[in-house]
Amino acid sequence: MSATQSSPPAAERIHPFRHWLERLLAPADVRINGSRDWDLQLHDARLPARLFAQGSLGLGESYMDRWWDARSLDGLLYRLLDARIDQRVPGIAALLDGLRARLFNLQSRSRSFMVGERHYDLGNDLYSAMLGKRLVYSCGYWREARTLDQAQEAKLDLVCRKLGLQPGMRVLDIGCGWGEALKFAAERYGVSGVGVTVSREQAALAQQLCAGLPVDIRVQDYRELDEKFDRIFSIGMFEHVGVKNYRRYFEVARACLPDDGLFLLHSIGNNISQHHTDPWIARYIFPNSMLPSAAQIARAVEELFVIEDWHGFGTDYDRTLQAWRDNVDAAWDQLPAYDERFRRMWRFYLSGSMASFRARRIQLWQVVLSPRGVRGGYGAPR
Repeated sequence: MSATQSSPPAAERIHPFRHWLERLLAPADVRINGSRDWDLQLHDARLPARLFAQGSLGLGESYMDRWWDARSLDGLLYRLLDARIDQRVPGIAALLDGLRARLFNLQSRSRSFMVGERHYDLGNDLYSAMLGKRLVYSCGYWREARTLDQAQEAKLDLVCRKLGLQPGMRVLDIGCGWGEALKFAAERYGVSGVGVTVSREQAALAQQLCAGLPVDIRVQDYRELDEKFDRIFSIGMFEHVGVKNYRRYFEVARACLPDDGLFLLHSIGNNISQHHTDPWIARYIFPNSMLPSAAQIARAVEELFVIEDWHGFGTDYDRTLQAWRDNVDAAWDQLPAYDERFRRMWRFYLSGSMASFRARRIQLWQVVLSPRGVRGGYGAPR
């Protein structure tokens, strides 16, 4: 280019990235500025270059920054995940997160309260609006349910039936949230129990909700537990444990159970074994989280537990998340503490989770474990 020639305008300089993005989206049948609900509506011409450099982190952050939209956000993200588009653009953030997770224990005892402070302590007003009648922040069981409240009650009852709860039993809830599972078990099945959480906001409300019941709610790391229980359940907490701590987690559970006890693990699961989560999720939603694979769980329980039952119902999570999104949208005007950027962040989180379950990229498992095997066999309720 001669000294007298001017540089091409910005739109032309990023033109190769625009073509790259069009080619990238084509296998997912997604068009830029198309007319269908799942098509990507481009608002900032810098988006293709940002996605090329940052991958999924750039996709989520650029949505928060209003660089693009889609009338059906979950529809768009489902198509991208189903076509494995994310695997073609990992981004430097994912590579660095993977290296960091392998070098350090991101879920050590000193870091265990971080997710409570950054996610679960966001505000009980948000979660009360989103989760429905029962403050249960995990997948509902929709086999016979028609509403979110029915699905959550069915899930809690399923957990109790799988554990064979009886009056007088003492139960431990690892990661008890707002205490709804222990509250349900105490009221319906006559048990007493202890719930531990790393969220002070959750614990404060759980203590109110369980007032008058034989339920003790504690702000405590699971590694500090050293007492006996007849049954244990852990619902939606294992995603924060981390593969470097899986063995220790199950050793704690085993030490807290008698030989004839039972332990139910309710967790989102990954189809492949990894050591870290998506970089956008790690930065904005669940710091230091990761999803276990079936192989990682199986290795961690070896010689500690017998796997009695492995029940998957991940497609129920798509429906649960849709209900949560609808609840947040309906209540948004009554949530003045959260700005529009937070709303877009939360919508991307819920929609991306819907898409992941819908594409069967992640799963929901309930695994029943016994220390020495149930004599005569275990009959799995459904």
